[in-house]
Amino acid sequence: MTENTETAPVIEDDPIEVRRAKRQALMDAGKEPYGHRFVYSHHIEQLDEIYAELEDGATTEDRVDICGRVMAKRVQGKIVFLELRDTTGQMQLFCRINALGEERFEELKDLDVGDWIGVHGVMMRTRRGQLSVAVDAFELLSKSLRPLPEKFHGLADKELRYRQRYVDLIANPGVKDTFTKRSKIVSAVRHYMEGQEFFEVETPFLHSIMGGANAKPFTTHFNALDRDYFLRIATELPLKRLLVGGFERVFEIGRQFRNEGMDQTHNPEFTTMEAYQAFGDLTDMMDLTQGCFQAAAQAACGTLQITYQGHELDLSGEWPRRTMAEMASEGAGEEVGFDRTRDELVAILERNGGHAEDGWGKGKLIAEIFEAVAEEKIIQPTFVIDHPVEISPLAKKKPSDPNFTDRFELFICGHEYANAFTELNDPVDQAERFRAQLAAKDMGDDEAMGFDADYIRALEYGMPPAGGVGIGIDRMVMLLTDSASIRDVLLFPHMREEA
Repeated sequence: MTENTETAPVIEDDPIEVRRAKRQALMDAGKEPYGHRFVYSHHIEQLDEIYAELEDGATTEDRVDICGRVMAKRVQGKIVFLELRDTTGQMQLFCRINALGEERFEELKDLDVGDWIGVHGVMMRTRRGQLSVAVDAFELLSKSLRPLPEKFHGLADKELRYRQRYVDLIANPGVKDTFTKRSKIVSAVRHYMEGQEFFEVETPFLHSIMGGANAKPFTTHFNALDRDYFLRIATELPLKRLLVGGFERVFEIGRQFRNEGMDQTHNPEFTTMEAYQAFGDLTDMMDLTQGCFQAAAQAACGTLQITYQGHELDLSGEWPRRTMAEMASEGAGEEVGFDRTRDELVAILERNGGHAEDGWGKGKLIAEIFEAVAEEKIIQPTFVIDHPVEISPLAKKKPSDPNFTDRFELFICGHEYANAFTELNDPVDQAERFRAQLAAKDMGDDEAMGFDADYIRALEYGMPPAGGVGIGIDRMVMLLTDSASIRDVLLFPHMREEA
């Protein structure tokens, strides 16, 4: 009989297979590699505070139970040092064969970086001054099968960080601070709005008619009704229906969806806060917007003097208000307004690097000139007011000049952070503007709104005068965490498919 010379595959060079083998060995021995509930006595941050004055070389009789992920392992004969991280910090574990016994000590030596464990022991400080837990018992809570990326400390690969946020949070603990601040910001906005006597509501994600903004929608099929619906691009029209019904102040913090590009400040799925106040106007919305930002800044930063991407910003006081046409004229170095002919406005736009579409009227051209010559130059918080009717189908016309509307956009460091109107509540005027949007859609503008007949019907019952505002929460978080990209403030940003 011929001897079989084939050998089992060597797995020492495949860390995942090595860990799988350890998992299987535990199971074969009747031990569970994925544990159950662990009752801890402290978080690591608490122990750092409680034992801050413990002397070097001192050992206590204070028993503690802590749990977390093994972040480092160092074996020195009959002693093993582990670094354990929980949600609050990191602690050294001092593990001796005398305290654990030979069998358990060997099992502890077999732990891998990345494993989740719970430990029992007493507090001590090493002679070198390292606060530690002297471990006398431990439990494996979850076996890690995949090692952390090589040189994971300070992981810098943006693609990997965004795609595998769970690895990013392990490798870069500071990332968690951004999302802790995000939570504080959202909480502060909600608390501020409630303090202004606004009532929080929830409106549908699925809309039968695209409305509330100019944007490309995501489309889905509603099987029960056998028709296509849109994921909402704004919460505006449902919220204003509530003003018709008698709510005086309403707001909603929620997701919006726009089937458009991705860049430093845009993600197809994003969060806004929209609010509407009956009997209010644009001035009320400026005060409300400023108050929201100032409350959020105090909650996240503890100050109204912040730095964003190298710019020193002052969020205190009353923010300046300037008209779009004024800023466009200043940036272009020549008069920009409705007194100019369309051809003259086209020429101004093209001289400043823009391109005019055939269907654009004077109002759209003025807005495009502003965007080309003025927008990026706005650093300190500034309310840009008086937008042309053509680009503001839901805003009330200015009584002094019907070419413009009572609308503002808040700009900081060249980016828009909020959009607000004195709301249009004339159903006849609103219907005419919806028809103009349909005409624009027929001419190829796939971001134009549809004609929402039910919203017109609601207005016909009577909507009180009102102000409304939408604030971009993601951009607010970017501003208050000094983050350059929107992906840095989204736990799970959208990415292209992995190769």
